[in-house]
Amino acid sequence: MNVHHLELFYYVARYGGIMEAVRNMPYGIQQPAISGQLLQLESCLGVKLFRRRPFELLPAGTELFNFIRPFFGELNTIEKQIREGSQQTLRVAAPVMALRDHLPRVLQEVRKRFPNLQLTLRAGQQPQVEAWLERHELDFAITLLEGHCAKGLNHLPLLELPLVLLVPKASRFRNAGEILEALASESLEEPLISVTAAELAPLRFREFLESRSLEWPARVEVTDLELVDVYVRNGFGIGLSLAIPGNPIAQDLKALPIADIAPLRLGAVWQGAPSAVMSALIETLQSYMKQVAGTLPHH
Repeated sequence: MNVHHLELFYYVARYGGIMEAVRNMPYGIQQPAISGQLLQLESCLGVKLFRRRPFELLPAGTELFNFIRPFFGELNTIEKQIREGSQQTLRVAAPVMALRDHLPRVLQEVRKRFPNLQLTLRAGQQPQVEAWLERHELDFAITLLEGHCAKGLNHLPLLELPLVLLVPKASRFRNAGEILEALASESLEEPLISVTAAELAPLRFREFLESRSLEWPARVEVTDLELVDVYVRNGFGIGLSLAIPGNPIAQDLKALPIADIAPLRLGAVWQGAPSAVMSALIETLQSYMKQVAGTLPHH
């Protein structure tokens, strides 16, 4: 017997007819296709299984349905058990700051529900993490979102992060507008410090400058926002950064918001249907982000 034919018969018997089965199948299939394949099943068995109109299982159909019902009827249950029992692993990528300051608290809550959780954590920025997800090297990532994710990737916005310019506390600049005015008048002496040009924050900032016919290429490029802070504090220039809730600005720096640039979106990205442990991570992460959303750094 063809197992697919048995599956179709299970849905017809369970829901009381071919059209009812079409409406309740977990995937798309048309009525003629079901009818034709069930005729093949009856031909294989050499017996009629059910009366079409009005629908009624015949004795052979009742016997066959009772035999296959435990298997097909429990597929969803066994899938859930296997997912929850064996998929207590997570491969997660996020910026260094998130891995260090935020994810430990989130993952502690997840481990209360999944005590055998095994973790692999990688530091990475967008667009690295999307490439890792597409190659199935990751299960889950926290990253900046730009437009629509690549095909097959799911995304969930979590926070909006304003762009800021970091300057030493003693800087003559009181706001970002004064810095841009100095740039336009060619009197700005301080170099720009930024994460690498392929990242979303410098890309948005460059587009903003181009819209004003301004140019300010980064003289110092680093791989992480934390390093922007370090090099501003050491007198290398003005830093392009993000105002991140829960991460206070160092006492010897001040952050000047760039009001004319829309905030960037921080979000979660994953591929395919989430496992039970990933669903728990998403739920916990959403709850945590609501708590920190109102704690933007003091400028």
